[in-house]
Amino acid sequence: MSEWWKKEAVYQIYPRSFCDSNHDGIGDIQGIISKLDYLKDLGVTMLWICPMYKSPLADNGYDISDYYDMLEDYGTMKDVDELIAEAKKRNIGILMDLVINHTSDEHAWFQEALKDPDSNYRNYYIFKKCVDGHEPTNWRSVFGGSVWEKVENEDTYYFHAFAKKQPDLNWENPEVREEVYKNINWWLDKGLGGFRIDAIINIKKALPMHDYEPDREDGLCSIRKMLKEAKGIGDFLGEMRDRTFKKYDAFSVGEVFDEKDEEIPDFIGDNGYFSSMFDFEETIWGASDKGWYDCKQITPDAYKKCCFTTQRKIGDIGFVSNIIENHDEPRGVSRYIPEGDCCDASKKMLGGLNFMLRGLPFIYQGQELGMENVKFESIDQVDDISSLDEYKVALEAGCTPEEALKAVSRFSRDNARTPMQWTDGENAGFTTGKPWLKVNANYTKINAESQMNDPESVRSFYKKLIALRKDPEYKETVVYGELEPVWEDVHNLMAYYRKGDKTLLVVGNYQKEPQTIELAGECRKVLINNYDNVAMDGNKIELQGYQFLVIEM
Repeated sequence: MSEWWKKEAVYQIYPRSFCDSNHDGIGDIQGIISKLDYLKDLGVTMLWICPMYKSPLADNGYDISDYYDMLEDYGTMKDVDELIAEAKKRNIGILMDLVINHTSDEHAWFQEALKDPDSNYRNYYIFKKCVDGHEPTNWRSVFGGSVWEKVENEDTYYFHAFAKKQPDLNWENPEVREEVYKNINWWLDKGLGGFRIDAIINIKKALPMHDYEPDREDGLCSIRKMLKEAKGIGDFLGEMRDRTFKKYDAFSVGEVFDEKDEEIPDFIGDNGYFSSMFDFEETIWGASDKGWYDCKQITPDAYKKCCFTTQRKIGDIGFVSNIIENHDEPRGVSRYIPEGDCCDASKKMLGGLNFMLRGLPFIYQGQELGMENVKFESIDQVDDISSLDEYKVALEAGCTPEEALKAVSRFSRDNARTPMQWTDGENAGFTTGKPWLKVNANYTKINAESQMNDPESVRSFYKKLIALRKDPEYKETVVYGELEPVWEDVHNLMAYYRKGDKTLLVVGNYQKEPQTIELAGECRKVLINNYDNVAMDGNKIELQGYQFLVIEM
């Protein structure tokens, strides 16, 4: 497949929270269309849009009841066609979310499977008989509790890696795979540029199924233990690539966790299963099997190590997709900037350090504005299913309600799902109705309208980063150049070279105190700076707190 996608700059949209065009408090497709000029001005060339398919919204659209129709809240298929066409006019491609590990329990296939145990659709999912009157295995779902849900009036359970309303598809069944490929190709025929592929590692289960040593007092073990032991996923992924993406020269990016180093060429090499896969090294740092309440706060040095670990691991094998945040993560500036240090300078530094890494940069909606975590005053303000489970886990572990809420506030997916902050007006300009999720109270200070024409804003900084990636003089180096870390042992300093037909030094002072560096050669030109000036004495530069520079050497 060609590699047209490597030069793109991708923007992720969570449609429910992006822009509401019909005043019902819920973002929609026409709302996205209305903001295409905003995205074009930013420099975006590809949009990844989270699920808009028909769904009962048990997991905010990642529980699909019809892959060929849109959720009424968002609009119609006619709206989708208009979106693809209008985006194309602006040289913006569209990626949809591909959710093929599971469906909704309201999908027609699952309804037929429940209705008739002898139905062909029973084998579309994973059903198992009771074992001595209890669940077939002791695996814990991603959202807590057993992965098994009992079928009413039967001595049978069905499998769900996520919520009970998200039964897993049986990928061992070739009929299921045919249905998946038919759907992918149907969407590509409509003019999509490709897909982000959700939870794709989950499609292969370790067989035969058996219990594992419990890792919590509930007697269950995380499903990730089983997934690490699963063998043969490449057979499925290779077949899917050949039957779909490869035929259309489409872009595909996989949500891949726990991959082994030796498997990376298979995933994103010359004939990889996907064009790219996300780097989650920093997002999983400090995680705990006990739950969010036990997770460690990442440090600047740990963040640097995570980024460089991935860069070395990938090398020139392929292209990784770099993120600071997405719909499943808290706001990056609240997560990776030390507490109390969140400001425009530190937000720009973090964005610059991530954006200039080798790979494909993804910007999540509001990231370009420096949107921050929301302050929850009560668990009643939380919508996210995983956050509610983690709150319960924290209480059961002995945390106070205050401690449990603090843990949830740090990591809740709702942080990224609060409405986009367009203006300082009512509901941040997201809607004139009642927003489906509360707007972050800081919208009067952080919003697109106030940043659009401010050359010093966070948004303007992201615009400069994207422009540098497209600049004919520098794009070969920024897009394709090698990455070489430098000054790795220096505390709270992250720096690396990008080397191609030019040599660029990317450096960020990851602390509020000044720090001095000495260049190995002559500074030809400062290409990007999040301050007004550079304190340079010969080859020595005194970096101000959270100062970020891209220097042509």
